[in-house]
Amino acid sequence: MSFFSSAVSSTAPAAAPDKDIEVAEPPSDSISSLSFSPQADYLAVGSWDNNVRVYEVGANGQTQGKAMYSHQGPVLGVCWNKDGTKILSGGADNAARMFDVQTGQSTQVAAHDAPVKAVRWIETPQAGILVTGSWDKTVKYWDLRSSQPIGTVTLPERCYSLDVAYPLMVVGTAERHLCIFNLNNPMTPHKTMQSPLKWQTRVVSCFPTSNGFAVGSVEGRVAIQYVDDKDATNNFSFKCHRRDATPNSKDQSLVFAVNDITFHPVHGTFSTCGSDGTINFWDKDARTRLKTFEPCPGPVTSTAFNRNGSIFAYSVSYDWSKGHSGMTPGHPNKIMLHACKEEEVKKRAVKGR
Repeated sequence: MSFFSSAVSSTAPAAAPDKDIEVAEPPSDSISSLSFSPQADYLAVGSWDNNVRVYEVGANGQTQGKAMYSHQGPVLGVCWNKDGTKILSGGADNAARMFDVQTGQSTQVAAHDAPVKAVRWIETPQAGILVTGSWDKTVKYWDLRSSQPIGTVTLPERCYSLDVAYPLMVVGTAERHLCIFNLNNPMTPHKTMQSPLKWQTRVVSCFPTSNGFAVGSVEGRVAIQYVDDKDATNNFSFKCHRRDATPNSKDQSLVFAVNDITFHPVHGTFSTCGSDGTINFWDKDARTRLKTFEPCPGPVTSTAFNRNGSIFAYSVSYDWSKGHSGMTPGHPNKIMLHACKEEEVKKRAVKGR
C-alpha cells in the first residue's frame, strides 16, 4: 500500500462553521472522478496524474490520506463495489484496475483497445459485476474471477459517460447517442435514441428510482428523461451554467459545459456542476433550483454525495473544456467537502399535489 507523505500533515484543519472544508494533499493534476464508499466515509479520487487516492473523512470533515495506487495513464473514472472493500478505476492506459482496501493490492481486471472512460459496479441478485465503457466503442461486463469479459456490447460511438441504477444502465456516447439498457437483458439495449440536447453529451446520471436519467451537455443544458413512453410528458430540459456576456445584455450568453450530475441518495434531488465554477442543487419534480453557489475560482469537474447524503464532495481543477491551450499554469487542484443542510437537498412541495 502506498501511503501519502508522512512529512506533510495529512489532516486538514477544521473549517469555520458553514465553510466548505478543503481536503489535504490533493492530486497534482486535473481531478476526473470522485466516488464515496457505500459503507463508510472514504472518498476515492481519480486524477490525470495517473493515480487514485483514498481519503478518510472524519466526523468534523477533517481528511486523511489512506492509500494511493497507480495506472499507466490518466485515471478517467472510479467507483466502489457494494460492500466497500474494492475500488475500481478506468484509465487512459486502456485498463481497469481493482484496489483491495483490506490487502492494499492493486490488480488489472479489465482491458480495452482504447481508454476506459467509465466504470460502474452492478450488484445483481446473483453476483457483483464490473461494467466498463471505453472509447473503443464497446461496453464490457466482467466477473472479476475471470480475465476475459463475460459479455461485450458494441456501441454506436465512443463511450463518454455511463451510469447504473440497477436494473437501469444508460450509456452516453459521441455523436449524441444514448443507449438505455435493462440489465436483466444486458447484451441488447432496451432503447436507443439521440440525446434531446443539440450538443455533445458530457454526462449521464440515472435516477435512484431507476425509471429515468439526466443528461448534461457541453452547451450548458440538462435534460430529464424517463425510460417508459407513458412517462414522456414528464420529460423536459433546461438551461444552466450560463452567464450574460455583459451585465446589461440578456441576448448574449456565455455558455459552459455541464461536467457532472449527481443524485442525492435519500431525497432524489440532484446537483450539477460546470466549467463556470458554479454548483447548483435542483428538484426535478418541482422543476426548481434549490441552491446555487460558486465555491472557488476554476471549473468544477466532478461531484459525489456520501452514502447518506450528508456530505457533498466536489473537485475544482482544469476540465479540458478549452483544450490543451487552456491548461495554463496556476490552475487549482482542490477537493472540497460541503456539509449538506436539509433545505438545500430536500424536495419542495409540488403545487397541485
